[in-house]
Amino acid sequence: MLKSNIMAKHKTPEINSSSTADIAFLLLCYFLMTTTMDQDSGLSRRLPPIPDENQKVEDQKVNRRNIIIVRINSADRLFAGNEVLDVSLLKDKIKLFLTNPLNDPNLPEKEAKEIGNLGMIPVSKGVISLQNDRGTSYEAYLAVQNELVKAVNELRDEFSKAHFGKTYINLDEDEQKMVRDAVPQQISEAEPKDVSKK
Repeated sequence: MLKSNIMAKHKTPEINSSSTADIAFLLLCYFLMTTTMDQDSGLSRRLPPIPDENQKVEDQKVNRRNIIIVRINSADRLFAGNEVLDVSLLKDKIKLFLTNPLNDPNLPEKEAKEIGNLGMIPVSKGVISLQNDRGTSYEAYLAVQNELVKAVNELRDEFSKAHFGKTYINLDEDEQKMVRDAVPQQISEAEPKDVSKK
């Protein structure tokens, strides 16, 4: 009888698990802070606004001289116009195409437009048509896209410095709109196809 009373009084002690959740939380925080994750690369683009339902669709015909076709084939080879080009030279070729400094009849026309309080400014009608093959690597596509956007951004910076004395990023919203009107970014992307046969 005495033995059973002693056994009843001696219970096995329970493990205090109240701090286990704290330890698990701290470990989770540690691994989240020390682990590096791959970052997705992509393109930031502002899509055009949704057209008004009542807006009439106009069939715009673009003069052949106003278009430069930039193609990337399945071997990631770059063609700008009729030239095979290294991606590092693309930006300068696009800048020359869009500005047409010598009024070359084979390069884009310019149209004088009233731009805010800047007066009449010659604006390029140049359009960049980007085409890629279904086998084009994403890295090559991104590199070409970056060079095209870089060309437009540099032209906007040059225009901003000439007319406002500062870079495009340092302009206020109204000034930036004037620069965008004077140096439009007209990049047309075609659906991927087999451009390697051309």
